[in-house]
Amino acid sequence: MFQHIYELRSMPLWLLQIYLEEVNGILQENGWYIGPGWRAKIEKMNDFHIGSLSVGQVRLEWWGDEVANKEILPKLEQKMIRAGG
Repeated sequence: MFQHIYELRSMPLWLLQIYLEEVNGILQENGWYIGPGWRAKIEKMNDFHIGSLSVGQVRLEWWGDEVANKEILPKLEQKMIRAGG
């Protein structure tokens, strides 16, 4: 399994949860999303501050096998790029 870590600004936690479900992730009781050949955990981070502006942040930890990294992760990354814009 290969690990990828993303720190995403301006993405609400609830939206990332939807994205993980859209790529067939199922939320487990331990907080991990499990999908075919992958697992992921998300957590809200402290807000990022730019002067008086505060921007929310979310951390995504993704573990995937070779197939999931090649086929599923790019779909998830495309969704994450569109967020906030």
